[in-house]
Amino acid sequence: MKSLLFFSNNNKKIFEVKKIFNSRKIKIHDLNEFEKIKEPNENGISFSENAKIKSSFGLKNFNIPCFADDSGLCVEALKNKPGIKSKRFLKKFNTNLSAFEYIIGKVIKSKNSRAYFKTSICLSIKKGHHIIFEGKISGRISEKPIGLNGFGYDPIFIPDGYKKTFAEMNSKEKNKISHRKIALDKMESFLFN
Repeated sequence: MKSLLFFSNNNKKIFEVKKIFNSRKIKIHDLNEFEKIKEPNENGISFSENAKIKSSFGLKNFNIPCFADDSGLCVEALKNKPGIKSKRFLKKFNTNLSAFEYIIGKVIKSKNSRAYFKTSICLSIKKGHHIIFEGKISGRISEKPIGLNGFGYDPIFIPDGYKKTFAEMNSKEKNKISHRKIALDKMESFLFN
């Protein structure tokens, strides 16, 4: 396999994925390289279902092996939400900061800061042939948003064994340990071993 389509137009996610695959002789394409299409409705009930909806749609529309991810933050104080609705949850607030303050408020009230990030990646090689790779990293919600790197919930998530948030880490540090890296490593060993 010489090239793969990463079904995403999230530039920060694309940058992360391309950095991780940098050393491999495989060309990673993304949606920014193609004419805009109407993306499929992510109406699955799990991360893996949503990833599969996107990767199979990409394979069908662009006729190239395709992978897609669906990721989210699961906060124990919010009964493991926002979860698969992580992106939509942020949009319910005027700013990301308001969303972070809401989450931190719930965490403080419940005295439980445990959380985890989860990623499911679906690789669609040909019609009816889909493989799921999962990655998960546990940690806690910080007492306030810190850091300017990363995206999404990175400013409020501190992975276990670290004292800083994902947003305080540079891309190299984050890419060594992130949920996406764990899932991509699994996909990589499937493709290259």
